[in-house]
Amino acid sequence: MNILDLDVGNTFVKWRLYGSAVRGRVAHQELDSAAWPEAVERVRIASVAGDQINRQLCDFVQQRWQLQPEFAETQAVACGVVNSYSDPLRMGVDRWLAILSAWQQADAACWVVDCGSAITVEQLDDNGHHLGGYIMPGLQLMGRNLLSNTAKVIVDHSIEGFCSAPGVNTSEAVQHGLHLLLQSLAEKVMRSAAGQPVFVTGGDGELFCSLVDGAIWCPDLVLDGLSLALGE
Repeated sequence: MNILDLDVGNTFVKWRLYGSAVRGRVAHQELDSAAWPEAVERVRIASVAGDQINRQLCDFVQQRWQLQPEFAETQAVACGVVNSYSDPLRMGVDRWLAILSAWQQADAACWVVDCGSAITVEQLDDNGHHLGGYIMPGLQLMGRNLLSNTAKVIVDHSIEGFCSAPGVNTSEAVQHGLHLLLQSLAEKVMRSAAGQPVFVTGGDGELFCSLVDGAIWCPDLVLDGLSLALGE
């Protein structure tokens, strides 16, 4: 069976044909023009984009493949994981699916870090209990907010590569400051994990992995969780 999995964020839809190397990414407004697989028999969706985009996705899937998409939801208990939230639906489904995927791989105490538009950090104990987590702005979001709300901060240089040394111009000071924050978080996670596996995903995840010895890079952690939440 050809199963199309979608990870729907606030701006882009990341997709993968389950069990294959066929994948892509498309902006919400470009759904109709993307190079989608032709033969699809099932569509599974993890979405944090809100009701309007979800309705748009439903209409698109029905028109394109004559299918009713299946939406994953955060649960109190699933696949050996116990959610810490008193109201599970208050946890973003992307966080939940990443947790399920990490637990399936570790089957032991572990940490889950998603470095996307927001950075989320989750902790699981040896019994699969979610001990809680942290949510903070991602690097790109912090940078945009700083530049848009501070008139005297001007990015006047193109900076490439990771560096947390003090900046000698405004753009360096901004970029290196963001890197320092990420480095501090990485050091905190590495100390707290104390040898427990750290699973990392998200657009800035590879950068985070480079700062944490032994971190495990899992770019499809959320997509992998769809089969756990909705079945194969």
